[in-house]
Formats: sequence, structure tokens, C-alpha cells
Amino acid sequence: MQTDTLIVGGGLSGLALAAKLQKASQSFLVVEAAERLGGRILTKDVGDAGFDYGPAWFWPGQPRLARYIDSKDLGYFGQFSKGAIKYEEPDGKVFENRGFSSMQGSYRVNDGSGALIKAHEKDIDEKAIFLSHRVHKLTKTGDHIIAQVNSPEGQKEIVARQVVLALPPRVAEHTIAFEPALPDNAARAMKNIPTWMAGQAKIVAIYDKAHWRDKGLSGDATSRRGPMVEIHDASSAQGGPYALFGFVGFSARDRAQLGDDILKMAKEQLVNLFGPEMANPLSLEIKDWAQDDKVATPLDADGPGYHPAYGLPKDLRSLWDGDLILGSTETAPQFGGFLEGAMEAADQAFTKIKQDALTQIAVKIHKLCPRQI
Repeated sequence: MQTDTLIVGGGLSGLALAAKLQKASQSFLVVEAAERLGGRILTKDVGDAGFDYGPAWFWPGQPRLARYIDSKDLGYFGQFSKGAIKYEEPDGKVFENRGFSSMQGSYRVNDGSGALIKAHEKDIDEKAIFLSHRVHKLTKTGDHIIAQVNSPEGQKEIVARQVVLALPPRVAEHTIAFEPALPDNAARAMKNIPTWMAGQAKIVAIYDKAHWRDKGLSGDATSRRGPMVEIHDASSAQGGPYALFGFVGFSARDRAQLGDDILKMAKEQLVNLFGPEMANPLSLEIKDWAQDDKVATPLDADGPGYHPAYGLPKDLRSLWDGDLILGSTETAPQFGGFLEGAMEAADQAFTKIKQDALTQIAVKIHKLCPRQI
């Protein structure tokens, strides 16, 4: 197979870039290692509601996402935060309105963040998207890059003029062989970029009724006991079923050792915080992103306890004469790590591709009509 632009990664940044290239009538292919699109966006439908096991929020002042949601008439709503906040001490004692964990002022997409993926997919030729296709080697040869791909049909080869790595830089460095090898400073820079959310795990508990709201509670809680250290209402805008989700505070190693026991502990915690009605959820699941090898590497087992200062390091700005482009949310200078950052990264990559195309046209014109000196 041949294409102008090969996009490695079918998350929000990769699909947003593909949609832009589609609109511009430019040649591209998208390869995604997983069996589904979305990357770290994972929305599961229960009844008429969608529940996010990955990123769920965006905020005022994030223009690309707001414009896109409006353009597709997807709709969004404010995070539910009305009512008292719960706080759990290490010994299990529970207090109201002590501590702070409300996400008041944030927004969520109707039907979950997965609606962003579905909307982008509709704007892309389905023949240009390949699932369960994992790139394991990229070779720069002349003015082309050859991608070696593991697929359900066996080994494939894709020849592209340029490649956009729309997956976390650390994952790309860990899973893809580069020939010629990337400079040591570039490989080191890729390793040093923490993958946002890779060390985290989320527990989602779904109920037929919003028992906490009936008691005048917001669903927000913080805990010094765990396993969930921060809890929020995860219900959809249109009503039931209803849900709470929590960020797990235990390390990735501890989570792996606990296995299914962590869900038993989570249920006990929900009962302790919100009452006996929480003992019988319709569903109780954990998504441990640290165990997903398409998102996390061993370096991500203990994610950063802060939001890193993202952006594209100088050492990664002109790889392989500019034909190898990094384009995940971690490369976005203003909103890196956020959903908005994924769309910002797509904008950056698209601008780079357009500039390169104009440069190539100028070179061809110069060769055809050289200046007389």
C-alpha cells in the first residue's frame, strides 16, 4: 500500500488529523493497533447512556473542542456538582463538606467522549482506516518511509511520504524500531515525555437510581483510605442509569496484585461514603490504563502526580528531515494532556503537512523554471 501521509494511532488526535486531510482531499491512511478507535477515549454504553472510562471533561477556554462539538451538534452539559461533598479518613470515618473535590465548572460531551470519535469517524473514508494494525518498524529510505505492520492478515508494508505518530511518544519509542535509528537525544526525549493518564485507573459504578442525589449529595468525595481517592458523579445528561466514578489511588503494581479484590474494596468504600443503597450496582468495572500496552510502558507504572509541562521538545521537531512528525496530545504546547490538546496536536501536524506540501511545489516549480542569473 502507498499513501502520502501515514497516521499511526486512531485516537482523537489521529482521527482529527485524518478528517482534516480528508477535507483537503489529501492522501492518507490511519493504522490503529487496537481493535477499536479512540485510544484513551473509551466510552461504554449502558441503556441510552454513555459512561467514560477514559477522559471525560473539558473546560471553558478550550476553543477547538467547543467549536467542534457545536459544528457537529453533539451537545454538552455541566458536570453535576450540586450538594454536599464527602470526605473519608484513613480509619473509615466519613465527614461532609470537608476537603474539596468538586469539578464544578467543567463540561462533558453528551453521550460521553466517545461521541467525538464517532463524529470524526463519519468524516473519514472507512477504507482509509485499518484496525488491529500495529506498526513495529519504520524505515526511512530516500524520500519515503516504509512501515512494517503486523495485521490480522499477516505482515504488511505501507510506503508513505511522511508519517505522523499520533500516539504517545513514549509508546512509539518503546514499540517501534526506527531505521536509521533516531538520534540519542531524540530517543531520550521521547522516553522522557510522560504519557498522560497511562499510570491511572478508573472505577465506574452504575446504578438504576442516583442514590447520592436523593440524599442531597453531589457524588464528589475524597478519601485518604481508598481504593478510590477522588470520586465524582459520572451520570449522563439525560438521566438514568446513573453512575459514580473514582480515580484509584493505589499504585499500578498494587492494583495488579489485588486483582478483582480491588472492586470488592471499592464497593465497600461506596457503601461507607454514600449509604447501603450502593451495595448493588448494575455494573462495577475498573479500567486500568497501566495494564494497556497500547497506552502504557513500564516507565508509566507510576504516573506523574502533577500535570506535566507538555509540548514538542526541540530535539523532536525535525526528525528524518521533517518527514517523521509527532502528533499526540502530549506534543500540544498549550493544552497538552487534555482532549483539547489532542485537537491542538492535530492542527499542528496538519499545518506542518501543508507547509511541506507548499515547499515541495515551490521546489518543483524552481526546477522547471530556474531563475536566470
